[in-house]
Amino acid sequence: MKLSTYLMFEGNCREAFTLYHAVLGGTLTAMMDHRGTPAEEHVPEAWKDKILHACLEIEGQMLMASDAPPDRSDGPMRSVSVSVNVPEIAEAERIFAGLSEGAMVQMPMAETFWSPRFGMLRDRFGTNWMVGADMPADKANCG
Repeated sequence: MKLSTYLMFEGNCREAFTLYHAVLGGTLTAMMDHRGTPAEEHVPEAWKDKILHACLEIEGQMLMASDAPPDRSDGPMRSVSVSVNVPEIAEAERIFAGLSEGAMVQMPMAETFWSPRFGMLRDRFGTNWMVGADMPADKANCG
């Protein structure tokens, strides 16, 4: 089984995924707008250049998204967080800083009992993030 995260944006998916690609790396395997697809006839003219489907592949994992027209949106994302764990503290801090511009930091990067560095934020696009560095093997208590 493979689980992937699919985010819904309110018109700024292209901007969000451009940032996520710059910060997280990986490969943008899709950034398809509505124009020129069968979905084009189901969205208003102003939404034809909005994203129908985006996919960022990172080490075999997929972060996917699209723009949802206002009549099909559930509003801002509040109950889901994208969790990113990396081996090195410096990389966790770099990712957190990259996502932080215009963000609401909910928990600044700090040492915790489960991670040598962990922080949480809601980015300027409304996506919640939890960013952490892996606990060294000699101190880890869960797999």
